[in-house]
Amino acid sequence: QVQVVESGGGSVQAGGSLRLSCAASGGTVYAMAWFRQAPGKEREFVSGITKRATNTYYPDSVKGRFTISRDNRDNAKNTVYLQMSNLKPEDTATYYCATTDRGWAVPQDKEYYNYWGPGTQVTVSS
Repeated sequence: QVQVVESGGGSVQAGGSLRLSCAASGGTVYAMAWFRQAPGKEREFVSGITKRATNTYYPDSVKGRFTISRDNRDNAKNTVYLQMSNLKPEDTATYYCATTDRGWAVPQDKEYYNYWGPGTQVTVSS
């Protein structure tokens, strides 16, 4: 059974930076992605990366501010990072790492991902 664990959340002032980490272990996984969910809102796609780290994906809301990267050196543990810069109060949310064993695609649809971490809180104050 694949296990996913995030770390690195916290509180920061607007304009600041944070780096989130995520490790997925216990099985073969392909795409990895970050989602976020603010209170009262739908869970939304924040970034995604292919298994070989050859392609990355971002919505317009974070493009140019967030960077996803992946460390595949340890075959037993897939690690991804989300570097967040120039943070805004509207980035405040619980951030979730997700992955899948279903295939090579990196969709923005949360239903595609079948393994999720418990989430880590990011709070940006103005």
